[in-house]
Amino acid sequence: MENQKHEEFMKMAIALSVENVTENVGGPFGAVIVKDGKFVAGSANKVTSTNDPTAHAEVSTIRLACTELHTFDLSGCVIYTSCEPCPMCLGAIYWAKIDTIYYANTKTDAENIGFSDKFIYEELEKPMEKRSLPVVQMMRDEALQAFKLWETSPLSIKY
Repeated sequence: MENQKHEEFMKMAIALSVENVTENVGGPFGAVIVKDGKFVAGSANKVTSTNDPTAHAEVSTIRLACTELHTFDLSGCVIYTSCEPCPMCLGAIYWAKIDTIYYANTKTDAENIGFSDKFIYEELEKPMEKRSLPVVQMMRDEALQAFKLWETSPLSIKY
C-alpha cells in the first residue's frame, strides 16, 4: 500500500481521537482497521462512556471489525492507532492475528498526559507471587475437565 493510503487511514484514527475528546466520549485514542486497502472499522476509546475498562480504541475497533468480517481471525488486516497500544490492546492485536500496527503517539507521549502503562509492563516482568495483585490458583483438577473435553470435541474450533 502506498504511503498516501497509510496517511489517509492514520488521519482517520487521529480524527477519531480528537473527536472523542471534543465530544467527551472517552480518552484521546482512536483506531482504524483496514483490509486489502479498504476501511473495515474504526472506533475511539469508550472506557468512560461505557463504564468498560476494556473499551480501548483498539479493542473496540477489533470487535467491530470481527463483526463486520464475520470472523475472529483478522489475518490480512492492519490497524492504525493514534497511540502505541497498551499491553491489553497489544495482546488483543496479537490474538486477532492482525498483520501490522501503525501508530502515531508513543507510550511516553501517553504517559506525559496521565496514561501510563509502565506499571503493567513492570508487573508482567515479576514472578506472580511478587506482583501487587494477588494471584491464587485453585481447583485445577476440576477445571481441567473443560480442557479435556475441548481437546477431544469434534465441535472445538481451533484458533
